[in-house]
Amino acid sequence: QVQFVESGGGLVQTGGSLRLSCATSGSTFRSNAMGWYRQAPGQQRELVARITVGGIRVYAGSVKGRFTISRDNAKNTVNLQMNSLQPEDTAVYYCNAILPGTYVTVLYSWGQGTQVTVSS
Repeated sequence: QVQFVESGGGLVQTGGSLRLSCATSGSTFRSNAMGWYRQAPGQQRELVARITVGGIRVYAGSVKGRFTISRDNAKNTVNLQMNSLQPEDTAVYYCNAILPGTYVTVLYSWGQGTQVTVSS
């Protein structure tokens, strides 16, 4: 059973920053593109950013220029640096491995996520 452990969420004011981290097993991390997703109340889960094994990054339009996804190969973690946070970024954030050959389809069950709340 592959697990994802997300951390780093919290409550920040508009314009603030947070850094999220997601730990998973080494084999899962090394073999797959990884993605950060978020789900706001009453909304569908959406892809925020993805990064391939080779380090190619793609972002949702709403976060481009503010968020940065990265991989730490030594620690088997994928991180999400979030700057200039806005109230609309408020959501539970999740990470997952991405099914090869797809853009957003995930491989495994979701972890518990980490709550990000941005106050106005």
